[in-house]
Amino acid sequence: MTTPTPRPRLIAFDADDTLWPNQPHFDHVETQVVALLAAHGNAAHIGRELYNVQRRNMHLFGYGAKSFMLAMVETAIQLTNGAVTGRELQPLLDLGKRLLDFPIEPLPGVVEVLTELTRRGEPLMVLTKGDLFDQESKVARSGLGDFFAHVEIVSEKNEATYQRILTRYGVHPEEFVMIGNSLKSDILPVARLGARAIHVPYHPVWIHEEVPAEQLAGVAYHRVEVLTDVLVYLK
Repeated sequence: MTTPTPRPRLIAFDADDTLWPNQPHFDHVETQVVALLAAHGNAAHIGRELYNVQRRNMHLFGYGAKSFMLAMVETAIQLTNGAVTGRELQPLLDLGKRLLDFPIEPLPGVVEVLTELTRRGEPLMVLTKGDLFDQESKVARSGLGDFFAHVEIVSEKNEATYQRILTRYGVHPEEFVMIGNSLKSDILPVARLGARAIHVPYHPVWIHEEVPAEQLAGVAYHRVEVLTDVLVYLK
């Protein structure tokens, strides 16, 4: 006899690239950074250096627009061997500032899904990683805040973080559902805790969130092609 799946006591949504587009804005800015620094390398080289700086500094600055701005400046300094001028750095800073106030437009199906889950009385949470001020601003600009009983902004999404969330809210793993686009951040650590994870693919994917296929072997999670499909899965 199959044991029925318990009704969720907490349904969490990732924010960036699950509720609204985010990576395309960063990719657009990176394209302009490459153009501004084109005299110091080809696009592949500049992009690689920019990512390497970001990855190296993540333990200091975390994720988000502000850390990306710092990475742009450091990359420019490295590529020019320290010869970059303030006049050349200003356009990079201006580009970075745009990442802090771009319009937030919910992705297709988001409002429909949140409206229906709210009608059902499901307890909803935004669970996102990044800079506190930046992520709070995105939630406010999205107009989606009233759908969520809880907003959690964390510095990293790993098993320890999810376990802390479950403990804080008094929820067992089998009573928790995480919905997101990142296999690395939203799916693997949740599935490893024995909770339910629903993958909603989004393209493009930031290189840092890519997962080798072998890491997915044997991992139990559900995949939907469009967000509205979660309504059937959670029925």
